[in-house]
Amino acid sequence: MIRSLFLTGTAVLMLGAAPSPPPADPSLAQPVATRLTGYLSPDALDGKAILGPPPAADSALGKADRAIYEATRALDGSSRWRDAQQDNDLWTGGAQRRLSCAQGRDLAAATMTRTRRLLHRVELDVHTIGTPPKDYYGRLRPPMGDSQPLCVPRANWMRTNASYPSGHAMAGWAWALILAEINPAKASALMIAGREIGQSRVVCGVHFASDVAAGRDLGAAMVARLHAHRGFQADLRAAKAELARAPKPANCPAD
Repeated sequence: MIRSLFLTGTAVLMLGAAPSPPPADPSLAQPVATRLTGYLSPDALDGKAILGPPPAADSALGKADRAIYEATRALDGSSRWRDAQQDNDLWTGGAQRRLSCAQGRDLAAATMTRTRRLLHRVELDVHTIGTPPKDYYGRLRPPMGDSQPLCVPRANWMRTNASYPSGHAMAGWAWALILAEINPAKASALMIAGREIGQSRVVCGVHFASDVAAGRDLGAAMVARLHAHRGFQADLRAAKAELARAPKPANCPAD
C-alpha cells in the first residue's frame, strides 16, 4: 500500500493513498491522494432537481449576476481580494483558518485527525453531489470572454469546469453547518465564516453570486441527507469529542 502524508500546518495524518488524476479545478485538489470515499452515493440527492437551472443571462437575476461580477473587479488588490485568494485553497489556505478562528479550535492541530477525516469525506461528497448539476447545466464562468482581473491565474479549467453550483460554497457551507452542530456556542461565527468562503468565489471572479447561493442550498441539503448515514453519525460523535480537547488557533483576527 502506498503511504502518503496529509500536511495541514503542523498536523500529519497517515492515510492509505492511491494515484488519482488531477481535478479539473486545481484549487479543489484533495489534501492527499486517498482511498477515502465520501459518505453518499451519486443517487443520494438529485442536485439538478433541487437547484433547477441557473438564471438566464438576459433575466433580471442574470443581469444582476453580471453587474456584481463587474463591480467586484474593483476589489483587486484590497484586503478582501487577498482573503479570497487564501480561501481559494480549501485545505491549507484561508478557508479552514476562517473556520478554526470562528470556533476557537485549531483544525490544523495534530490531535484533529478524526475531524479532518470527517471534513475530507464531506468534501468528497461535494464532488459526488455537486458535479452532476454542474455538468448538466454547463453554465459558463463569469470571466469567459474578457480580460478583467481575477484573484487566481486564468487557466483552461475555467473553460472546462462549469460554474453552477459553486463547489467551494458547497464545501464551506457544509463544513460550517457540521462544525456548528458540534460547537453550537460558536454557530453564528461559523456560519459567517462559511458564508464568506463562498462569497470569496464572487470576489475572486470565478463564480456568479447565484452559483454561490446554489452551492449553499445544495450544501445544506447534503448535510441534511448525511444525518441518515450511520458512518457520518459515528464520525460526527468522534469529531465532537476530539474538538473539545483541541487547542486554540494562533494568528486569528482580533474580535
